[in-house]
Amino acid sequence: MPADRAGALLRQLRGKLVVSCQAPPGDPLRAPAHMAAMAASVTAGAPVAGVRVQGVEDIEAVRAVVGHPLIGLWKDGAEGVYITPTAAHARAVAEAGAEIVAADATGRPRPDGRPLSETVEAVHRAGALFMADVSTVEEGVAAAGLGADLVSTTLSGYTPYSPQQPGPDLALVRELAGRLDIPVCAEGRLRTPEEARAAMEAGAWAVVVGGAITAPAAIAGRFAAALPGEPASR
Repeated sequence: MPADRAGALLRQLRGKLVVSCQAPPGDPLRAPAHMAAMAASVTAGAPVAGVRVQGVEDIEAVRAVVGHPLIGLWKDGAEGVYITPTAAHARAVAEAGAEIVAADATGRPRPDGRPLSETVEAVHRAGALFMADVSTVEEGVAAAGLGADLVSTTLSGYTPYSPQQPGPDLALVRELAGRLDIPVCAEGRLRTPEEARAAMEAGAWAVVVGGAITAPAAIAGRFAAALPGEPASR
């Protein structure tokens, strides 16, 4: 991607919200048409800067109806490195219409045994930007050294050696933002507008929020859990 276009794309995200439109296997919303409708809905009436979408078919469906910047990924599997785990996955995501390709950039072994650098190079050859999903400062620094265009804290708490905590890893956002010259996105367990604002104050370039906006079952569960479960006696 030409430097001027890349710069313009990243500026579109700065200081703003990206909404992750994904549904897990078995969820009634797990279909490209539903994710396209979800993406169209969240970008229609709010100042949302972009969307993050999983799966080639979903990316293609969303790209057909949304003109906002699209961060694409491909989850293949459920353990270890499964977010865009190979260069082939990354190329397919870019070819489906994602301007930014997100991939697991942790230090864990990749399923094909190939280095992360090959995936970064494949994304750039496809004309897209590479987003490194990391869980530690060291991983973020390493990804930047390999040519990542932006880093996201997506995987903090999802590797055994990163902090296990209920809320967002704002300390990771702050340290990465202080050490890197590329944009740092806050992602992971952001549940309230106040947490999103705190992430921005910690130095995030953009904030990515998913389940707190686009997971109806989880949102309904939070409300249900706050209620007594049976009518109060009178």
